[in-house]
Amino acid sequence: MTEILDGKALALQIKEEIANEVRQLVAADHRAPHLAAVIVGEDGASMTYVANKEKSSHEVGFTSSVYRLPEKISERELLETIQFLNNDPDIDGFIVQLPLPKHINEQRVINAISPDKDVDGFTPVNIGRMVLGEDCFVPATPMGICTLLKRYGIETAGKHCVVIGRSNIVGTPVANLLSRKGFDCTVTMCHSRTRNLAELTRQADILVVAIGKPEFITADMVKPDAVLVDVGIHRVPDASKKNGYRVIGDVKHSEVDSKCSWVTPVPGGVGPLTIVSLLQNTLKAYHKSHE
Repeated sequence: MTEILDGKALALQIKEEIANEVRQLVAADHRAPHLAAVIVGEDGASMTYVANKEKSSHEVGFTSSVYRLPEKISERELLETIQFLNNDPDIDGFIVQLPLPKHINEQRVINAISPDKDVDGFTPVNIGRMVLGEDCFVPATPMGICTLLKRYGIETAGKHCVVIGRSNIVGTPVANLLSRKGFDCTVTMCHSRTRNLAELTRQADILVVAIGKPEFITADMVKPDAVLVDVGIHRVPDASKKNGYRVIGDVKHSEVDSKCSWVTPVPGGVGPLTIVSLLQNTLKAYHKSHE
């Protein structure tokens, strides 16, 4: 029988844990942690994501700020905003919502964020610390995946984990994390140029899919009783839905789920844990700044 890795339920549990800690801080006359977000332009998906982050921040008692900047803002002006946030002692952590407009160099912007406030875990300093196994801010989605596996007691030691996708945001960091002590997986990283992909995915005890292609993984690509983590999220038109679309992942769940021992639903799997990981990183940044 297939079990569900219910990210939505777990996120609510962890939010309550964070909220309890924040209540204790405020009761002891400390200020609440402060998470800020910078969003450039009016991309619909980005605006929704930032709104969810703002809502989740308020739910756990954080202070939340959103800096909404025009799409035509210059790179220099954006970098000045980042420097302002770096220097503001009342802001514990902040994120710059990606993607950015094409005239702005994303890596230059990421590099400008103070590693001590980089709660997205994207700066070279935090990525380097993660690779070395040092204390750092782990990127939110990989952290959420690891939290799901750990909190649900999924056996990982010695298991073959296949990660599909090599982005700096998901694939590369999650492959690194699952190979380290504490998870101890043997990890194979695959991508769009991998030959005999299905042959490799069928070997996976744990399959993490972050390839960005709707319903790419089908039943013939999955080993019986595998643990399946679907990171993909895509909106496809659906006239039967009130909002006109439905959300699907990188996995064709209608035919794959029954083969698996554990599976993340889409939506309600990895997504809620991504936002929770951002809150956990912000709380961590708060404590580090108060040491």
